[in-house]
Parts: sequence; C-alpha cells; structure tokens
Amino acid sequence: MQDPNRTQMGSPPTADPNKTMMGSAPSLNVTTTIKPVQCPVCKAFNPPGVAWCNDCGLIFEMALPGDAFGAPAVQLPVLVEATGREHQLRPGANVVGRAGDIVIDDTRVSRRHCQIDLNDGAVTVLDLGSTNGTTVAGQRLGAGESRTLGNAERVSLGGFELTLSLPGEANKTLQAMSGRTSAMAAPPTTSDAPVWLVLPDREEPLRPGQNTFGRRDGNSIVIADPYVSGSHGVIEVADDGVYLTDTGSTNGTLLNEAKIAPNMRTKVSPDDTIRLGSLEIKIRLKDS
Repeated sequence: MQDPNRTQMGSPPTADPNKTMMGSAPSLNVTTTIKPVQCPVCKAFNPPGVAWCNDCGLIFEMALPGDAFGAPAVQLPVLVEATGREHQLRPGANVVGRAGDIVIDDTRVSRRHCQIDLNDGAVTVLDLGSTNGTTVAGQRLGAGESRTLGNAERVSLGGFELTLSLPGEANKTLQAMSGRTSAMAAPPTTSDAPVWLVLPDREEPLRPGQNTFGRRDGNSIVIADPYVSGSHGVIEVADDGVYLTDTGSTNGTLLNEAKIAPNMRTKVSPDDTIRLGSLEIKIRLKDS
C-alpha cells in the first residue's frame, strides 16, 4: 500500500482549471482588461473601472467614445480663463457660478450666474438672474435671455471673462498618424516674437494672444517682485494692437501714472509706461 504522505515521482500533473498555473507570458497581441484609463482632457492615467478622473474630475460616462490613448487634447468645447485655465463643457446644460457645474471662485460671480448649453455642437449662454449680469460682445443679457456663442467669443460674468474655444484643427494637439504627439525637430525660438516686454533687468517675448504675468510660477512671464500679485494681469497681442488687463491685483497697475480699473482691457503703445508698484516696464515692437 502506498503511503499518501510520501512524495511520489511520476508524470507531470495535468492542467486543473481550478488551480493557478505558471506559464508563458501573455502575448502582446491579446487584448487584456487591465489597461489603465487615460483621461481625454488632462491625459492623466487612472486605474481600470473608475467612474471619473482622479486628477481633473471628468466623469468618464459623459466623455466622448474613442481610443483614449489616441484621443485629441480637446474633444469638447472649453471655456478659457484669462490665466489659461480651461473648463470643459459637457453635452446639455452647464451651470456656471460659485456653486455651479463649472465653479468660478470669484466674488463678482453669482452662485448660479449663468447656464451654458451644448446641444448638437451649438453653444448658447443664458443669464440666470445674476447680480452683476452676463455680458456677451459688450451687450448685457437680461435675466432669462440667451444668446448663441461663436468660437473665441468672450463672456463676461460681472467682469470675470471667459473665452469659448470650440474643437477644431486649431485647437487640437498636433498628432502623427500613429496617434502620438510628434516630436519637434528643434526647440522653438523667440527671436521672431512680434512684441517684447521690457523689464528693468531683461526683455521677455510676448506671443500672439494672451500672455499672463505675475509673481507665481505658471505665468507666461514671472516677475519676482513683492508688489506684484501671484496672478497680476494679462498682456494680449492682437491683430489691432497690444492690450493690458489687470486681473484684480492687490496693488493695482498704473498706465502713465493713472490706475487702470480691474478687468478693463486697455490698449498700450511703446510710448506708454506701465508701473507695477515701484517697477516700471514698457513694451517694444519687433522692428523698433
């Protein structure tokens, strides 16, 4: 009689479907279910099975279908603040305010300031009876009045400005045929900048569009001065000139010794002097 406690040598065991078996590594050609979920907005990777992005909070059930690893950087319209921060518009109604679907933490904005609807690619804005009003293209909307928004059109919520950016070729990250962002052959140069900001110790190129400036890292131009706010203002290089906007700084911005009102877009020229506390700066055109 065989002893059941004795180790026996014999033929290799047969495959038991109830036991974990060691074998060869899985083939790369086989689809697996452990693939992480990449957010189509902020590009952060999330564990499988999560309902929303752990980084930006996007609800994946409402995201557009498609391959997340080859998704374009912008799939839905976005509202862009002067600082460059983006708020994605989801299909349907989007309440904007200090306590809305899109949260704007600014005292000029009501708790439920306006509603922006995205339906069949069309974007409309509706004022919800806000205290300081909703203005589009210089025209203030009445309570309950709506208006269609176009690409690059600005909406002012009591002075807090948002710009609509619609999806399109100009708004997408440049991608190669493989779906990956293509590498640049050489780093960009700044020698062809149309406008320069002249500081006491250096000159900074200003790109076309909005250039944020302030003491905090993350601005287009960082100015390490104690009288400069973390997010002090914006200098915009437009087709018809250069514009300066103070975005609610603590110590304000002076233009030729006159203080400019917060969030007022003011045109400046190379002859003008901009003062931030004790710091004087100017703009210089490329050909001057």
